[in-house]
Amino acid sequence: MIVWLNGTHGAGKTTTGALVQRLIPDSRVLDAEKVGETLMDIKPGLPGLDNFQHWPPWRPLVVETARHVLDYTGGTLVMPMTVLVEEYWREISAGLARHAILVRHFVLHADQDTLRGRIEGDTDMGPSAFRLKYLEPYAEAARTWLHREAEVVDTTHLTPDETARRVAEAVGR
Repeated sequence: MIVWLNGTHGAGKTTTGALVQRLIPDSRVLDAEKVGETLMDIKPGLPGLDNFQHWPPWRPLVVETARHVLDYTGGTLVMPMTVLVEEYWREISAGLARHAILVRHFVLHADQDTLRGRIEGDTDMGPSAFRLKYLEPYAEAARTWLHREAEVVDTTHLTPDETARRVAEAVGR
């Protein structure tokens, strides 16, 4: 099984993912961003785009990486990764379904002011214009498709531990 933690920057995916992993026996965290980083390391670089998710190889590589890790280890993968383009989510989820991999898709949601405050106050990464530019695309995705396709956990007033417990309980762990 895959527990996919979606949502925009500042929603708490990475922090929650690590905490969920501790609550679900036989689970591991797989950050699909590392697949994107691998593609970014290709020299000479792939055609210039503002986000590695737009590169066609990223999506099937995420599917195949998850599939091979699960084939090797079994258990559950916790995957904290923002996917705001519906077509990309459909491609990933269909690819996983073709391999009979159950996906529990969660969106960690917070209101725009909370997200902005978290991003601007981030002491690890610092304020980030890159992360801030995804607030409106997230709001649009939430409004048009994302919240229909996932189990929404509103993190606005939750601690990371509370958020992780809600996800783990929903998964049945």
